[in-house]
Amino acid sequence: MKPLHRLIALGLTAFCFTLNAAQTGASTDWPNWRGPRGDGTTTAKNLPETWGPDTHIKWKKEMPAWSGSSPMVLGDKIFLNSPSKEEVVPAAEPTPTPPGGRKRPGVSRGLAMTGPGGQDILLLCLSRETGEELWRRTYDRGNQIQMKHNMSSPTPVTDGKHVWVISGNGMIACFDLNGNEKWKFDIPKAYGKIGVQFGYGSSPLLIGDLLVLQMLQGMHTDEPSYVFALNAADGQPRWHVERPTDALHETPDAYTTPTVVEVDGKKQIVVSGGGYITGHDPANGRELWRGGGLNPNNARNYRVISSPLVRDGMIYAPTRQVPFLAFKAGGSGDISTSHLVWKWTTRGSPDVPTPVSDGQLLYMVEDGGALTCVNAKTGELVYGPHELGIGRTSGSPVLADGKLYVTSETAETAVVEAGPTFRLIAKNVLDGSYTLSTPAFVNGAIILRTGTHLYCLSK
Repeated sequence: MKPLHRLIALGLTAFCFTLNAAQTGASTDWPNWRGPRGDGTTTAKNLPETWGPDTHIKWKKEMPAWSGSSPMVLGDKIFLNSPSKEEVVPAAEPTPTPPGGRKRPGVSRGLAMTGPGGQDILLLCLSRETGEELWRRTYDRGNQIQMKHNMSSPTPVTDGKHVWVISGNGMIACFDLNGNEKWKFDIPKAYGKIGVQFGYGSSPLLIGDLLVLQMLQGMHTDEPSYVFALNAADGQPRWHVERPTDALHETPDAYTTPTVVEVDGKKQIVVSGGGYITGHDPANGRELWRGGGLNPNNARNYRVISSPLVRDGMIYAPTRQVPFLAFKAGGSGDISTSHLVWKWTTRGSPDVPTPVSDGQLLYMVEDGGALTCVNAKTGELVYGPHELGIGRTSGSPVLADGKLYVTSETAETAVVEAGPTFRLIAKNVLDGSYTLSTPAFVNGAIILRTGTHLYCLSK
């Protein structure tokens, strides 16, 4: 147990969200996970609705290995976190069973992945126009499967001049756009062994001149969770604070990517995990408010994967499926009751995919691939759950060009008309290989990563 009095200093957390891009909302870039505004929406237009192995593919590029990391797009460049190509194992040697006792990721669908990928962890830079690899840099070593992902799951982030990337081992690296390394920072060396059960999966937050990262942990450590900030320019530590929780066993663990909310003209960081959702001051990580109720039965296995969502003055907090909580932004201290607007407690809410909203409607995708739409302000059911027919889903839905795009673990994508009436426009199949990634959407193109290839889909 980690008593609250032991964890006094509170902090900021990692959120794959570029502040400059969020301010511009540029539809030509996808500078971090979940796009220009960090919420799974984009103003990108002229996007394809249908595609297949031989149609509407501008180019495809074979990847060194599979990865849960999503593509990041800046101008004419695409950046990817990836393991190197896996070394060939002699046929006489059995494939080792990774942690968790599962021989392959995605075994629920019988997916034929051969292993975690190679031991080098890479930052790749590709041409957006042709898919040609422009450069690759090894920034870490040591790769393994941790349940469904490997040590390359976090998505890179950019400010338009530099790229920051982190491995599942906790190695942070900064490169310029030409691949010149600027600095590296080793989290375990600085702050101790990572204690998250299935490996580190959160993405970095770039806000002003700070790079902020979380470590919400507890399953494999008695040390407290914490948040810290580095100078984005040189990697020097700026602050390091603890984030308290009274959660037990696995529940302190979180694989979430936090987000930003603006209250009275000031930005706050929203962090979800360890049984609570919290708001923090970006200047020093000080906790401003805290909402409970994410683990109402005090379960010992209520780790959180689906990330918090902010839209139009509302903060949405997914949990391990139920409950799904909606808070009004603002307040101070304990807002568990004062700012709770609605609560969803029946089928339809996600465990892994992060929801998306246009401010009026909120779309939730269950891990099994069923879609539910509710009123974003009241939580009233609009429709669903409707089966999309694409199977198990870990990537997060994206709202783009009047449509909702949902990609499954077998790289099948359902395209649904946005709005209060369910209409399935298309189901699109590519190579059927294992993917956890969320596609990137830029004007005229969808950049979709599968277990074997990166695709540029275009009309």
